[in-house]
Formats: sequence, structure tokens, C-alpha cells
Amino acid sequence: MKRFHPRIARLALALIALTLAGCNIHSAPPALEVAQLFPVPRTVPGFTLTRSDGQPLMHADWKGRYTLVFMGYTHCPDICPTTLLTLRSLWGALRKAGLTDRVAVEFISVDPGRDTPKRLAEYVHWFNPAFTGATGSAAELDKISRALMLPFKIVPGAHGGYSVDHSATLAIIGPDAREIGVFMPPLHAAPMAADLKRLLAWKP
Repeated sequence: MKRFHPRIARLALALIALTLAGCNIHSAPPALEVAQLFPVPRTVPGFTLTRSDGQPLMHADWKGRYTLVFMGYTHCPDICPTTLLTLRSLWGALRKAGLTDRVAVEFISVDPGRDTPKRLAEYVHWFNPAFTGATGSAAELDKISRALMLPFKIVPGAHGGYSVDHSATLAIIGPDAREIGVFMPPLHAAPMAADLKRLLAWKP
């Protein structure tokens, strides 16, 4: 029986190990406290919204960092201000860790009739000047709402007024601009910040 030279055998084993490693190039996601990651990231279709500074917000703007997306409106009496206060606390934790350049927070208004760019800017920047406010046409808002699974519904009120029922969930957009998961209510800044730090350290 022919025997291989020890060096050849070691080389063959090394090649096999590299081949097996290549079959599993994606590392498993880290253990997270409150974030819920999807088994497979969800593709987000192209969209065009208008930021509170008048500049366009498009799908490509979400590439290169993690983005937290919340859909609400400035007349919201409870969920929106509470969520933005939580995000302000989360941002403070990320700032202490020197990570805010790798994360973005987007507040997308589903009430374009009342949420003018000026009002959006005043509202969002009161919580944090680093946060972005944006809105758009009914068609664009409906498209992004469906894509991110963040539903909303206009509810008629008395004397021609209305309110908006909307999701209290935060979408987590990965650096490749796909939705990788969500933060579901109740939202708490400390465990959310801890999860984001783990995600930022993860090498998919």
C-alpha cells in the first residue's frame, strides 16, 4: 500500500480544512437580549422620501451602517415621544462607546399632510439633532410600510380630524440595506444598546 509523504498529508489536510471553512463563510449571529433577527434578511425595495432638510432619503442611504427605522407621526400622543426618548437614551450609550458614526436613527412620518419638513425637523431634533425625520407620498409610505412590516392606518375622528394607528416596533436595517430584524415593544434603551454593540462587533 502506497503511503503519502508526511508533508503531502499535512498539505492535503490543510486544503480540506480550508474547503470546509469556505462552505460556512458566514458566522452565526451573536446571542442577543431583545433584538429579534430574521432567519433570512428581508430585501427592501427602492424608495424615495423627503428628509426634513428637504434632501431626498433613498434606499441607498441605508448602506454602510446599521439603521433603526420607526414609523409614526408628530401628533402621536404617547408611543412616538416615548420611543424617541428611549432612542435618545440608547444614542447616549452608543456615544459613550464611540459607535454613533456606525448607527443611524430614522423617524418616518406616516402623516405627510400635517408633518411638514419644518415641523418634522423641530420635532425630531428636539429629541436628538443626529436623528433624521422624513416623509413622502402615500404610495411611498405604503410601500416602505409593507416592506418593513410596520403597518399604519388613518383613523377618522370628529370634526374632520384624524389620528393614526401605527406599529410600535423598530426595524433594524443592516449595513447592506436589508432588514435583518426588529426591536419589539416594550423598548428599553440599555438592552437595545447592548445588542447593537454586539451586532456592530459581529462579522457576518
